Amino acid sequence: MMNIGIFCSANNSIEPVYFEKTAELGRWMGHNGHTLVFGGCNMGLMECVAKAVHQAGGHTIGVVPRIIEEGGRTSRFVDEQVNCENLSDRKELLLQHSDVVVALPGGIGTLDEVFTVAASHTIGYHQKPILLYNINGFWDSLIALLNDLSERGMVRGRWRDYILTASTLEELVVYFK
Repeated sequence: MMNIGIFCSANNSIEPVYFEKTAELGRWMGHNGHTLVFGGCNMGLMECVAKAVHQAGGHTIGVVPRIIEEGGRTSRFVDEQVNCENLSDRKELLLQHSDVVVALPGGIGTLDEVFTVAASHTIGYHQKPILLYNINGFWDSLIALLNDLSERGMVRGRWRDYILTASTLEELVVYFK
């Protein structure tokens, strides 16, 4: 069984399809005995995936920055809480506790997490893959940007060697075996 790190939106005002596909992934994780490692927040896709994993009998590890805890925004679906000071600590701890990282739809924080993990991979800090779960084409523009950067010689090596993409749950779960 794997510890699957999830980077995602903490926004509730997003397209319903993102919640549907996130819950589907969470249920799959719980039913298959995988552990969720996430940002520990009780909003948006973070709460959605934690609730789905928890209700499907899975285990969750929430990496919770102090400001989230003090603001009363810690998910009630955190089974094991890892406290940290700030977002930089959270990224490091999320990666440390995860075997693989999946980026669901998200905003600036999710992009920050994706690129921190990708950059640390390129210089050899770890060999963990990053999976962009391209729900409803969400990551298409980022994929185009990465291709453009690669064509311009700005990306060391082949970015697709460590940033993988999947558009369906069936494509995604292949990487968890």
